[in-house]
Amino acid sequence: MQNSKSKIQSFIVLMAVAFFLFAQYWGLFKSPPDQLMGHVQKLMYVHVPCAWNAFIAFFVVFISSFIYLIRKNPFWDRLAASAAEVGVVLTGLTLILGSIWGRPTWGVWWTWDARLTTTAILFFLYVGYLTMRSFVGDKDRRARLAAPLGVIIFLNVPIVYMSVRWWRTLHQVQSSPSTVDPNMVLSLRLNAFAILFVLILFIYHRYQIALLKDKQEEAL
Repeated sequence: MQNSKSKIQSFIVLMAVAFFLFAQYWGLFKSPPDQLMGHVQKLMYVHVPCAWNAFIAFFVVFISSFIYLIRKNPFWDRLAASAAEVGVVLTGLTLILGSIWGRPTWGVWWTWDARLTTTAILFFLYVGYLTMRSFVGDKDRRARLAAPLGVIIFLNVPIVYMSVRWWRTLHQVQSSPSTVDPNMVLSLRLNAFAILFVLILFIYHRYQIALLKDKQEEAL
């Protein structure tokens, strides 16, 4: 039974990796270059989906933290921690890819633009959340401290999303399939789903690691 489950998990991982590679291939070689930015625009196919999926990860942190405050079930605390770790990685990638895109577009690697600044704040808020968790040894106390924090810091997510509309900014307004050229929609959708599958897999496996760690601590 365990061997069969392992094979299924391996197959799912293989399919997710294959789909991710296919999405990258399609974005790089099948989608046309932008008329103004040329091929550098293709960073959008990874940059934007990373941002979208980071928001999804942080929403999972928010919901899980909120439910933990009500039910006190450690499942929700482990899920919140796992989603936060993956969300931080995706936010870091969003910032890095945005800087690479910004250099030829704006002429600088970084500028204190409203979208960039609020995204950097978001990144460090969740790094702080994870750092706090790492310093608290008792898992029950850690969960009690982390849950309200996971709820509160999510408030920065809608601020990041709306920053390009609330303040004057170099960054363009939110990209979506309805705002980009029709020739670019398929590449954007493919990469959005590819990174979503990676997000789900990473959260699942990070949760399993957290569960094993908790079981080991209980066994001591």
